[in-house]
Amino acid sequence: MSTPVSEQVQPLTPRELEGQLALVTGGASGIGAATSALLAARGAQVVILDIDGEKAASFATELCHIGQAHGIQLDITDEQAVTDTFETISATIGTPAILVNNAGTTGPARPMWETPTEYLRGMLDVHLLGTFFCSRAAIPKMIASGYGRIVNVASVAGKEGNAGSSAYSAAKAGAIGLTKSMGKELATTGVLVNVVTPGVIDTPMVSNTTPAHILRLQEKIPMKRRGRALEIAEIIAWAASPRMSFTTGSVFDGSGGRTTY
Repeated sequence: MSTPVSEQVQPLTPRELEGQLALVTGGASGIGAATSALLAARGAQVVILDIDGEKAASFATELCHIGQAHGIQLDITDEQAVTDTFETISATIGTPAILVNNAGTTGPARPMWETPTEYLRGMLDVHLLGTFFCSRAAIPKMIASGYGRIVNVASVAGKEGNAGSSAYSAAKAGAIGLTKSMGKELATTGVLVNVVTPGVIDTPMVSNTTPAHILRLQEKIPMKRRGRALEIAEIIAWAASPRMSFTTGSVFDGSGGRTTY
């Protein structure tokens, strides 16, 4: 006889991630910082990985009143540095149960035919190769432990393609495709992989692109406002939790209704 649904329901506890180690790239600002704080508040021991080592260390100290946190400098585009850093973390802190591939970058809006090759390579290095390197370094350890949650942070640009952001859009589309493949490959291992696609979110990264371009994108949002970093962090935190147990290789939208697929 099956267990009644009423007895299967588990209430959300404030410390549902107690005992889990979470790695967050680009974890010292914007969506990454909000995610790091939320995961720490829910009990995870958080490793903040950021290209700005001082900011990572400072933010980790700030989070210590919430929970355990460490700040480590890492350039995710450096393949060997990623491998070495993940090995060091495993040897000194523990096996990661959660990986949030959030690190990102952007730049001025311009047509594809005016986009320098090096700019495209930079976008691919951070958003696609960086996600690939970090995931590849974490997955064997997660498989060995029989559990893992990988959450990639892409963008609605990867779904639709933003005019003026061909390089960024292509790189984010690559991250979405990578997620779908990883989800299928790992589906029976206990390691689940999903991707979140934010729209325009109030973060420091927004200031790095053309203001008129951001306004054009904001006008596409049915909710008529920008998102907040913590709103995206809530989606990530759910996708990184044990409550997310029968979904992998999927795309979760966080765009205020701009994209609904």
